[in-house]
Amino acid sequence: MLKKLPEYEKQLADIDAKLSLPETMQDMTIFKTLNQERSHLAPIVDEMHTMQSLISQIAEAEQLLHEESDAEMLEMTREELSGLKVALAESQKKTKMLLIPPDPMEGKDIIMEIRAGTGGDEAALFAADLFRMYSHYADEKGWKMEIISSHETGIGGFKELVIGVSGKDVFGSLRWESGTHRVQRVPETESGGRIHTSAVTVAVLPEAEETDIEIRSEDLKTDVMRSSGPGGQSVNTTDSAVRLTHLPTGLVVICQDEKSQIKNKAKALRVLRSRLFDMEEEKKNRERSEARKSQVGTGDRSGRIRTYNFPQNRFTDHRINLTLYKLELIMGGQLEEVIDAMKVAAGELAIQEA
Repeated sequence: MLKKLPEYEKQLADIDAKLSLPETMQDMTIFKTLNQERSHLAPIVDEMHTMQSLISQIAEAEQLLHEESDAEMLEMTREELSGLKVALAESQKKTKMLLIPPDPMEGKDIIMEIRAGTGGDEAALFAADLFRMYSHYADEKGWKMEIISSHETGIGGFKELVIGVSGKDVFGSLRWESGTHRVQRVPETESGGRIHTSAVTVAVLPEAEETDIEIRSEDLKTDVMRSSGPGGQSVNTTDSAVRLTHLPTGLVVICQDEKSQIKNKAKALRVLRSRLFDMEEEKKNRERSEARKSQVGTGDRSGRIRTYNFPQNRFTDHRINLTLYKLELIMGGQLEEVIDAMKVAAGELAIQEA
């Protein structure tokens, strides 16, 4: 790894030189790009300097072992050498992690889509439970959540829920939530006490900006209609609901939560843009690697990723064989342990590929 240190030092010096130019300060796009490159490269150079120093200290200690005859000094040197080797191994591991190229999506906000799958009313109720779980976690992280679109059931569940989540490291933390979440419990609607299995699908899309994806007006069909669903004074009284159809792909987005047709259309465009952007990214990923080895699990959103077993208080993530008997805490929003485990697993796979 250290063979590349001079190259990285030169790259870092070049970036610093460019950042000091007046013309760079005047172009915020270039300035931002250079700062992102620097934030990735500088820790690598620093850690490689640490490795270099440790290797030098190890060589000196080993040389001393050959030259020293005093028993007490030899014992101290052996202890020091042992500690230096442990520190070197840790530094090498840290450097490997730092060398993993940053995900270009890492800093993006997200659109999260939660949909009830098999299980009828019970699946809709669990969709609401997952929404509360993510809401609690977002509160802990200081993120902002907003409901973009929702389709409620009459008993407090959701057939579909589309949410915008913004804040620091949102996509980097929640990207692993995409997939099928299976729940095993006695439903509130079940009087016989039997355990039912239901499923909810979650999709996490990096929120696309207008510069990320272009939607041409001629490719868009807009329909307006009256809102439908339980409650609300504006329901069935005004044509405020908006349905957008992207003609080239057939993607359809409906938003009706706002009383304003303009606001509903703006929200629908956000969702449509993010879905189109996600389709483009998925296509690029397939072209880069058919097996998509760098992703934990298969990446197939129809695949089962989690099981929530309420009678046993058991949470299982099938992609990394993680089982925790603290389901109640997890449903209360304590997701940090799960998300950290996913990040570590993804990092280890990336190192294997590097």
